[in-house]
Amino acid sequence: MQEFKSGDILQHFKRQWVIDRDDPQYLYEFVGTATHTETREKIVIYKALYGSCEIYARPFEMFMSEVDKVKYPNSVQKYRFEKVD
Repeated sequence: MQEFKSGDILQHFKRQWVIDRDDPQYLYEFVGTATHTETREKIVIYKALYGSCEIYARPFEMFMSEVDKVKYPNSVQKYRFEKVD
């Protein structure tokens, strides 16, 4: 499983179809993980680096999941989010 640290820049798998590589669309900053206070579910907190730079939360398992190759058969990225080199 992938490991990210606060400040890592990640790309969503849909970024592979962005033509202008200077466009920050589908780039995110990994903020960290949190625990839901009632369910104890692990959640990832991340910030968009485009648009209004909103902050998002997504269940850990979903965030770390592999791309659905049935729905997106042409995706070359293995995971939903991957670190940008």
